[in-house]
Amino acid sequence: MNLFQVRSKIWLEIDGKPFLGAGRYRILSAIHNHGSINAASRALGMSYRKVWAQLQAMEETAPFPLLAKRTGGKDGGATHLTPATLELLGKFETMRTKVNSEADRCFMSCFPNTETIDNV
Repeated sequence: MNLFQVRSKIWLEIDGKPFLGAGRYRILSAIHNHGSINAASRALGMSYRKVWAQLQAMEETAPFPLLAKRTGGKDGGATHLTPATLELLGKFETMRTKVNSEADRCFMSCFPNTETIDNV
């Protein structure tokens, strides 16, 4: 028996280029939760270089600063999300929840009483 479900992916683009999707959302959330790019990359199991490249790609097209950085010193460095970035993440999560809910409703409308489909 195969469980038949609907799945969707959404992302934001700026001038036709990907800006924010699930992966970059995870990166920004990890920075918010861990306070630095280095700690976020470790928590995500990603190289610092990969995380940095994703952030640079976003910052090239972002309409506002994404990060507020404090250079290391005796207290160490830190990276925080700007208020605009936090607002963006909140709105993106709200949109993603609504899109998934609507996709579920559409699925149930198109495939009523369907739990499994064999040989799809």
